[in-house]
Amino acid sequence: MNFCLTLQSIEPNPCIPVNYQYPLSAALYRIIAKGNAQYALFLHQTGYGKGFKFFTFSQISCPFRIIGDRLEIQGYELSFRISFHLPETTENFIKGLFQSERIDIADKKSRARFIVKSIVACANPLAHYPENEIINAIVKPTSSIVAGIPKEDRKYEYLSPDDMRFTESLIYNWRSKIATCYEEETAQHAFLLMDVIPVKQPFKSRLITIKANTPEETKVRGWVNFELQVTAEKGFVELLLNAGAGLYNAMGFGGVEMVER
Repeated sequence: MNFCLTLQSIEPNPCIPVNYQYPLSAALYRIIAKGNAQYALFLHQTGYGKGFKFFTFSQISCPFRIIGDRLEIQGYELSFRISFHLPETTENFIKGLFQSERIDIADKKSRARFIVKSIVACANPLAHYPENEIINAIVKPTSSIVAGIPKEDRKYEYLSPDDMRFTESLIYNWRSKIATCYEEETAQHAFLLMDVIPVKQPFKSRLITIKANTPEETKVRGWVNFELQVTAEKGFVELLLNAGAGLYNAMGFGGVEMVER
């Protein structure tokens, strides 16, 4: 399920960190915890049994200007998309969690206070397809997609879309999500294809700092300015749309949406 979330600032022209992904992710978790402790425990610790946190969110959309390491929002509002890999029957539950809640996007330097002005469910672009049908779809990033290969120091070698290992890494991650949602045998036999489609601009890299100005600070490199052609069963494509592609989805990376041709 995908939703469009619109936030309204308590004060005009609020400032948020340029690297807002981690603070926003933490704020979203707090809302879930406040609304339903059992669901929060499920999301934080089990994630369908193997630690996946099957939700993600897009980059924010609003007029802004950059001042050092801050984004100054021009006006009062910003919006973004948030998606959960949950049955559509939980739509009202999700809306109830977020409606009129407060979201603070903060770090050690600044704090911006927002109220959830609205949360609107987006139409499922795959609703008209029969179950288990093989779908050929094109998706594009709504936030930077991160693909990587683990290194010995438990960090990642981040890959660019022009590296053949990029899609291999994304498919491996996709298959792991399928194994978690369904079962290992289903994942092993799942028919999954993925190819990078360049757009007019060159691939664009974004280096995002997570937990900035703390001992746990780390940098994550993601990519935009491309599309992905994917082929898989309807349910597996829905999983990709709802849970995101690649790494660090719950921190606001790897959001994708279908491209209409």
